[in-house]
Amino acid sequence: MSTSPRTALRRSALGLGAAALAAPLLLTAQAVPAQAFGTVNAFGQHAEHERITRAALACAPGTRSDDSCFEPRSLDQVAGHQRTFGAVGAPDSDESFVPAAHCDDADFLVAPGYPRTREQATERLQSCVAKLQTRFREGISAAGGTLEAGGAVAPRETGLGRDCTFTLGLPGRAKCEAIEGFGRALHGVQDFYAHSNWTDKTDTSRPLGKDNPPGLNLPAPSPLLDLAAGRPLQASAVPRDLTTGCFSLLPRFCSGRVQHSVLNKDEGTIDPATGATAGPATVRGKADGNFDRAVRGAVADTRRQWADFRAALVERYGKERGTAIGCALTHDDPVRDCRA
Repeated sequence: MSTSPRTALRRSALGLGAAALAAPLLLTAQAVPAQAFGTVNAFGQHAEHERITRAALACAPGTRSDDSCFEPRSLDQVAGHQRTFGAVGAPDSDESFVPAAHCDDADFLVAPGYPRTREQATERLQSCVAKLQTRFREGISAAGGTLEAGGAVAPRETGLGRDCTFTLGLPGRAKCEAIEGFGRALHGVQDFYAHSNWTDKTDTSRPLGKDNPPGLNLPAPSPLLDLAAGRPLQASAVPRDLTTGCFSLLPRFCSGRVQHSVLNKDEGTIDPATGATAGPATVRGKADGNFDRAVRGAVADTRRQWADFRAALVERYGKERGTAIGCALTHDDPVRDCRA
């Protein structure tokens, strides 16, 4: 998370999924922080996306996965590690300026003369949900390639001798492709809580307005982010006061609107084992525990999305194959551990 633009993360051409070679280039290429839950440990960010994902999906140390959690090497691909973005960070490498990938620009305020209608804001939110649903389905489709026709795990499609690459649309192993679809969907889900007022409490120390929109203080997971169902988000389901922030590198574009810089809860410290938070670093995040609520919402929804992904695998491929595919995605040695 951060209060400034995500220009820093326009480094897709550096091959960020390839870790060792990309790491030095990554830091020299970045000039300012990302405008989302953070992806790197620099420029005020603390790898918030990675830490949320680890808190939500890591298996207990020393235990094998029961398919509800990811073993260490597989989790590295989802969450990122050692300056690699992982699948959850991929949109910050090559979709930095795609609002739908981050649930940006769905801003609205009940105020006379506000320059966006509720309908316009809802359309932007619907675009975000539709994009995340597409990523979710892409992951489900790619996951089928982790098994051979007879039900055995395909070694060449699931091996993790080298990290997956999640940028520039480069094709990869089936396990990597499945994790990419899932991880890119997770990115937007997590950003929804950082960039909207869904879990926020209202900052009562300041007057309400575009620089201090109301908080909804709603629980997570949000029913708006039902990615597995694949149904379009209905406008009637969107609360009237829901807003995300307007983001632009050109301040005049967001003039008079609820801006990302005043609403985001993008920066702070997150314990990757427990999800506990400390040190919120944005104005909105500091107000009445809003950073902690956003993180807890993102953790809860990350777990929901993985449970829904596993269920969707069974629905798509049948119980035996779908369960084996879920095993292949979560286990570091799926050839040994998994079979339909």
